[in-house]
Amino acid sequence: MKPLILAGALGLSLLLSGCVISVDGHDGYQSDWQKQEKHNRKEVARLQPNLTTGEVMDRMGVADFSEFVKKGDDQYHVLYYRTQRMDDDGVTTKDECTPLVLKNDQLVGWGDSALGMLSQ
Repeated sequence: MKPLILAGALGLSLLLSGCVISVDGHDGYQSDWQKQEKHNRKEVARLQPNLTTGEVMDRMGVADFSEFVKKGDDQYHVLYYRTQRMDDDGVTTKDECTPLVLKNDQLVGWGDSALGMLSQ
């Protein structure tokens, strides 16, 4: 009888310790996106005009969104990097990103003002 009670107590303690891990639910996701946003804001603040697309991507990494448009003889590449969380939905949208505008492979500006110059 004692071995049965001891085995039951051991089994119950193992089950409950598993519940504590499961109940916590912290998977590091929140801190991951916060770190990424902070890194992106820090790197955007260090950007200098006339960097090439390659230099920008070396500093910033892969963009969350990317667009390309040709106007006349000029080619524009817009890279969007997540810098601020708007909704807690787990999905990155363009309104949560800072656009970096490159003209003919040279960084010419960033932010909404730089993006607005494309529509002029």
